[in-house]
Amino acid sequence: MIKIGFSKDIHPLEEGSKFILGGIEIPHYKGSVGYSDGDCLLHAIAESMLGALALGDLGKFFPDDDPKYKDYDSGLILKEVFNYISSKGYQISNIDTMVSLQEPKIRPYIKTIRENIASILNCDIHLISVKATTFEGLGFVGREEGIICESVVILEKSDYILD
Repeated sequence: MIKIGFSKDIHPLEEGSKFILGGIEIPHYKGSVGYSDGDCLLHAIAESMLGALALGDLGKFFPDDDPKYKDYDSGLILKEVFNYISSKGYQISNIDTMVSLQEPKIRPYIKTIRENIASILNCDIHLISVKATTFEGLGFVGREEGIICESVVILEKSDYILD
């Protein structure tokens, strides 16, 4: 059985905050702000996995009113979601993502981001796509006020549970 999930996450950018994307800290004067560590990309991926199995949104599992998740590592969020879907017999067939961000340019970091995501999900890097675009100066993304990350995931029911 094949399941497809989609998610979009949006975070404001703020001066002086760390910029973490795909579990990698990228040097920039602004960072993504969120209740956890603000990793918009990992949030979108995790939520798309939940959506594929009709389990609800990320806030249902990691509520932003629970002090446990304040400044929580989004890599752990993704790992917990992955472990749950794996326990239900699903494996990752493909993850395709789009990062909409004016600055910083992330092209030099994409391979490292893909490697990190593949490591978290214990899968081959060739199953992970990370693309980036700008808004050509338009809207809140173009004014460097925010970031949008979108993710589509394809999960397949496996005949066996992966380690």
